[in-house]
Amino acid sequence: MYKISNFDRSSKNLYYFGKTLGILLSLIIVSLIIFNITLMVKSIIKPDKLPDFLGLKSFVIISESMEPTINPGDAIFIKEVPQNELKENDIISFRDGDIINTHRIVRINDNNGNITYTTKGDNNKNEDRVAVSYDKIEGKYEFKLSGVGILVEIIKSKVTLVILLIILMLISYYQVRISKRKLKRKEERYNYNNKKLSEKMKIKLNK
Repeated sequence: MYKISNFDRSSKNLYYFGKTLGILLSLIIVSLIIFNITLMVKSIIKPDKLPDFLGLKSFVIISESMEPTINPGDAIFIKEVPQNELKENDIISFRDGDIINTHRIVRINDNNGNITYTTKGDNNKNEDRVAVSYDKIEGKYEFKLSGVGILVEIIKSKVTLVILLIILMLISYYQVRISKRKLKRKEERYNYNNKKLSEKMKIKLNK
């Protein structure tokens, strides 16, 4: 009889390894695609705001104003918070014209109920000249990934999205081919075993 044990064991292990690896890669790629598409859609809906994913916004620091707390090349993650949760010593990211600054709140100003925030970079000698209003604040600093800012920006790019889609299609195509090949082998084993069984039955009948 033709048995599955007749197959090369290393080939069988390689098949399952490739299948597991393909599933893991697919999960990672699908997650990155969802991340990218979410950011793209939100940037279209709200072009004047940084897009967020699961409540977090991310961008790369290029200034030295917050050294050594935050360094150029770091990817930082911020989150929108209610105004009453902001306090002195918090680090915030805010819009200053077309750029986004990330500085520390050194003073909260209350001018007849009109709240503004005086900010300063940890590495700057002087406070920022213009106080920040709440509507200019993108979010409060949550955490950073040191030195991986470029990688984060690459992941968020449209080119990366296209590449990820292509890779996902190739992985899917490969998995389908492997599955078809395995199904074909099962059919061959089934036909071979039936043939051997028929031959044995004929031999018994002829005796």
